[in-house]
Amino acid sequence: MRIEKALLVFRKDWREISRNWQVLMPILVVPLLFTVAIPAAIILIPGLMNAPTSSTAFLGLMVENLPGQIQAQLSGMDENQVMIYVMLLYFIAPFFLVIPVMASSVIASDSFAGEKERKTIEALLATPITDGELLFGKALVSFVPSMLVTGGSFLLYSATVDLLTYEMFGRLLLPNLEWVLLIFGLAPTVSLAGIGLTVMISARVKGFKEAQQISAVLVVPILMMLFAQASGVMLFGPLMVGALTLVFILVDILLFRLGVKIFRREKILSQRG
Repeated sequence: MRIEKALLVFRKDWREISRNWQVLMPILVVPLLFTVAIPAAIILIPGLMNAPTSSTAFLGLMVENLPGQIQAQLSGMDENQVMIYVMLLYFIAPFFLVIPVMASSVIASDSFAGEKERKTIEALLATPITDGELLFGKALVSFVPSMLVTGGSFLLYSATVDLLTYEMFGRLLLPNLEWVLLIFGLAPTVSLAGIGLTVMISARVKGFKEAQQISAVLVVPILMMLFAQASGVMLFGPLMVGALTLVFILVDILLFRLGVKIFRREKILSQRG
């Protein structure tokens, strides 16, 4: 594989994406919700602090299923502190896998489907590069922005949480080991898996919106992780995050090989809008 050829595809798509607000808006708006609005609401809105019995019971179930080491940390906190600590550091963690998947899938949906809508697919497929180089370039232009957004979102979330909770806890809650592994270990591999699937979808549908709608199902496994963590079935500790990262690395390799194997330029041309 000639990396310089893949970078040509990357630079071309990067210029187009930077001018496409249909692609940029969801990538910019959704992270602000997770990084500022939700944590601020959890910390500042009094109604959330005086939670109803059902919410207290739900939180109690989640705390009960936390490892003993974490429960020991919570033992010296009052009810409001426990709620804030658990919600901010554990309950919201899986949502941060939504950001790279959402961002990368929006861009990847535009990879081939967008080219068809813009009537530029013929010129792209006629370029003298291999299928692997073309797919790698398309994956790269989805991966880089998604990880920039994810890293930036993590920094903003950490700043928001620490700024609003330092007086309450007397220390900085973030970053910690679990979150660093989640953001810079698991999130990139999950993002690549989403990109691999979305690019294959984009190559087989006629338009950007159709590709985006189908790729939305990629969020379902992340929601399952959210419910698993909330119920105590799975906790995003260092070992779990490390194991999931290794699993997704294998998935990424398989998806890239599968994508190259099933990629057919003639079929894509026959499906153009």
